[in-house]
Formats: sequence, C-alpha cells, structure tokens
Amino acid sequence: MNPRLRSLQPYPFEKLRDLFDGVRPNPGLAHISLGIGEPQHSTPDLIKRALSGSLAKLASYPPTAGGDSLRQAIADWLVLRYGLRSIDSKTEVLPVNGSREALFALAQTVVDPERHDAVVVCPNPFYQIYEGAALLAGARPHFVNTLSEQGFAADYDSIAQDLWRRTQLLYVCSPGNPTGKVLGLPEWKEIFALADRYGFVIASDECYSEIYFDEAAPPLGALQAAMRLGRGFERLVMFSSLSKRSNVPGMRSGFVAGDAAILRAFLLYRTYHGGAMSPAVQEASTAAWRDEAHVRENRRKYAEKFANVTPMLQAALRVERPDAGFYLWAPTPIADTEFARRLYAEQSVTVLPGSFLARESGGVNPGANYVRMALVAEIGECLEAARRIVEFTRKL
Repeated sequence: MNPRLRSLQPYPFEKLRDLFDGVRPNPGLAHISLGIGEPQHSTPDLIKRALSGSLAKLASYPPTAGGDSLRQAIADWLVLRYGLRSIDSKTEVLPVNGSREALFALAQTVVDPERHDAVVVCPNPFYQIYEGAALLAGARPHFVNTLSEQGFAADYDSIAQDLWRRTQLLYVCSPGNPTGKVLGLPEWKEIFALADRYGFVIASDECYSEIYFDEAAPPLGALQAAMRLGRGFERLVMFSSLSKRSNVPGMRSGFVAGDAAILRAFLLYRTYHGGAMSPAVQEASTAAWRDEAHVRENRRKYAEKFANVTPMLQAALRVERPDAGFYLWAPTPIADTEFARRLYAEQSVTVLPGSFLARESGGVNPGANYVRMALVAEIGECLEAARRIVEFTRKL
C-alpha cells in the first residue's frame, strides 16, 4: 500500500458521523440538513434534455481533451463572464469531471516528487481535497489562516521566505469555502507578485463563482484579475464547475483554464489517469454553459434565502451574509462540536462544525467555534431550520 495514504485525515463528514454516533435526534421534528454543500434546487430541463438526447454517443470513446464544441462553449462563457479579450479553446481550456477531481490531479502534475522539501500552501479553513492532493503528491501542506479580524483574507505575510522558496503550488478559493470571501484586485496583485518572486503555480478554485447577490457585481475571477493587471496566464489556472452553477452535482462536470503549458502537462497526466468526460455529459455541459437564464434564476433563489434567513439568525448569532456562495459561516456561543451535536439532538438540524474544516496553524484552529450552514434546500426548509437554530441558541 502507498504509505502516504496513512497521512490522510478522515473527511469532515466522517467526523460528523462519529460526532453524532449514539445521538437520537428529536423524533417529533423532521430532519433538516444544512451540513453538506450539495445543491438541492432542481436540475434545469434543458440540461436533462441534452443529456438524454445524447445517449447514443455512449457508443464512442471520448477524447480526454474533450470535444471542440464543449471547449468552445467554455471559452465563450469565460469571455462573456469575465470580459476576457480572448482565450484559446484548444490550448487554454480543458474539460474535467468536476472541479474536485481536477483540483486533486493538478497537484500530482505540478509537484516535483524529487523535491523532498516541496510545500503546497492552502487557505485555512479549506476544502480538504487541497490537503489530500498535497500529501499524496509528496508535498507538505502549509495552512495560512483566514480569520474574521482580517476580513477572512489570507495572511500571506505570516509565511517565511524559506517556506515560499519551497512552495510549488498555492491553492486559492474565491468565493471562499466556508467563509464566502471574494478576493479583490489588490489581493490578486499580492498573490501574483508572490508567484512571480518564488515561481509557484496558482490553482484558483472558483466553483462558487456563480452564486452571488448583485447581478451588477459578479465576483472577480483569477483570469479576469490577471487581465486587469496587464498579465498573461503564466503559472495560473482556474477551476470551475457546473455543480453549483447549474444544480448538477451528479453530472460531475467542470473545467480548468489558464496557462497553456500547465494544461498541456495536465492533459498528459489525465490521459493516463483516465479522466475523459462521457460524450453525453459533454453535450449536456455544452447546453449548460451556453445558457444563463437558469443561472440567474438559481441566484434569485439563493438571494431570497439569504435575505430571509440571515436576519432571522442574527436574532441569536453574530452571523453576516457572505460576499458570495451558499454558506453561512456562523460563530457559536459554545464549542462548535457541542453546538452541532446538541442542535442535532434537540432540533434535528445538521450543521458542520468549523473545526472539522480547518487545521491548527499558528497556535489556533481558525474554524473552532464556528459552524458552516449550507443554504442549499428550498426556502421553506431553510427558514424552518433557521427558526429551530434561533430557538436552540436562545436556550444556551
């Protein structure tokens, strides 16, 4: 067995199952889960029609690089969404089976296994795939805290020069999971300057980019920031997904875009990795990327939920609406694990303890005494969950 597997920690939801082991939730209340960031809105009919209408194409092996029509649809969407002057669909875009697979696989492509001191820098709290990808690539993850007193911005000044010199990959998540923080142009300028100085690759996870609250102010993307700063895409790749944007988490469809040299190496890795996307999924994905009406309706539903749920919760918790995304990152009056366990027992509502999403760094666990609430269900269920959380919290 690969000895590096022993370095992996249980996934947050495994920890949650252990936390709830032996707990019997209130039998008089229907269970409501705000724990998993799995979209519950219905999948648009146009995507289902494209998928079912393309089943005959399952008789052919798909190319790992994806078909021309899908790559062009993604390139067109990138130009439309981020105002890019251009992007080459053949060399700067690569369809992938969801951003999770690609975020993991990129580390295996980028990290030099002969560098026994290699470092991968991750935000903290973070998406656990970053950590696992680093460890299985033979690198050491280094966690940079994103704290409320800093507006949830990463404290890159806390990283010593010697560690930056050993860094080969930096994961960035904007809008952030779980904080919802969106990086602005000054923050991207700092990140690009660090990458230029130390030569590492930037992996920008933007899978929540299409869930925001002001149609006139979509979140800034990494490629967009590079263009505004007069840069190319050197050492930069961004990841996006249809899961949240189009409510198709089970379709496993996304893309990577950016530095052509990195994507060329990544395609070589994925050719051996077996990462080709189903032809029917490609057709459905093309239809999804070419339609914005269903995405605007999806945003409207999330905006309505946040507009109603956030004020309710503010009666009992110091919670604020995020910049973007579908999570509320709420501080708890007691330990986050105790809060989650008791809330489940007394009110049959599941939330995720923030400490499960972070590691101790600099003497603190930045997720401790927070819980993550995923407002993914329909509004009625979210409002009922909020009512129960307020009732529970007021009794503490």
